[in-house]
Amino acid sequence: MSALSIQQMADRVAALMQDRLGARGPGLQAALDQRGGRLPRKVRQAATDLAQAAAMAQNPRLLLQIDHESLARNYDQCLRHLGGLKPHRRWLAGTMAIAASVAVSLLLVALLVIGVMRWRGLI
Repeated sequence: MSALSIQQMADRVAALMQDRLGARGPGLQAALDQRGGRLPRKVRQAATDLAQAAAMAQNPRLLLQIDHESLARNYDQCLRHLGGLKPHRRWLAGTMAIAASVAVSLLLVALLVIGVMRWRGLI
């Protein structure tokens, strides 16, 4: 595996993080620093290992020390997780949470008004 292919792997994962999680910045390490907390622990560790391998690949001597099998596993794990995320689903979940909160608040206010009216004898 060449340094160019390792860098392409890191760039692909960074592009997916930008697309799916809204990360900004150049490279995978910047994306991890900004949005890495939104990833599960195993995926975050795999992406961190991939970013370290991309940094090591810039030096020809360190390139020989990279474990290509674990690098391929980490890349596949990152792609599998990030490929399943839908950017609009997160927005929809947030909107639904706000709507549910408003609905519960309105229900509680209505029950409070009915309780006060009953207590005063108006109902």
